[in-house]
Amino acid sequence: MREEQPVVFVIDDDPSLRDALADLLRSVGLEPRVFKSPQEFLASERPDSPGCLVLDVRLPGQSGLDFQQGLAASGIDLPIVFITGHGDVPMTVRAMKAGAIEFLTKPFRDQDLLDAIQAGIERDRGRRQDAVLVAELRTRFDSLTERERQIMAHVVIGQLNKQIAAALEVSEVTVKVHRGQIMRKMRAKSLPELVRMADRLDVSTRKS
Repeated sequence: MREEQPVVFVIDDDPSLRDALADLLRSVGLEPRVFKSPQEFLASERPDSPGCLVLDVRLPGQSGLDFQQGLAASGIDLPIVFITGHGDVPMTVRAMKAGAIEFLTKPFRDQDLLDAIQAGIERDRGRRQDAVLVAELRTRFDSLTERERQIMAHVVIGQLNKQIAAALEVSEVTVKVHRGQIMRKMRAKSLPELVRMADRLDVSTRKS
């Protein structure tokens, strides 16, 4: 499938800066969407495509840092590049600890901003691809029977067929048959691959 064009969202209350950033982004082939406030951004319809958010720290009402926390709490997972004319060390540390890509103090070099945005887009692209993979693995796991899920939970922690049979009070032959079904349904070519799948799905004997 063709990937959607990456989008860069800009939230800043300075109209001249919004326009300048939009022109800069278009000049390198990126699609800008600019907003004067977090509220305007939240009310907008966002495309299902890789993206990055360029966010001013000081905004009327809610600060950019507080908005960053609110985004995470609401499940909007966009990499953030902060820009500010009044940065300080505690502010920078808070932003970076909360997952910001970069914290740039005005005036900043265009290339520094573009590099940070590109890093954000790549991070979001990776997150989206990862989400697709996990959803596919979840679909495969959901196709397993309850007994197969139980056995898989034991298999991925390294237990032998004999140990699994004893733990579940079934025959070794039954365990062996189910193991084959598990590998087929999960499309795992080896035990290490199945273990990696289970790790992504957080499968354990506690959840069997």
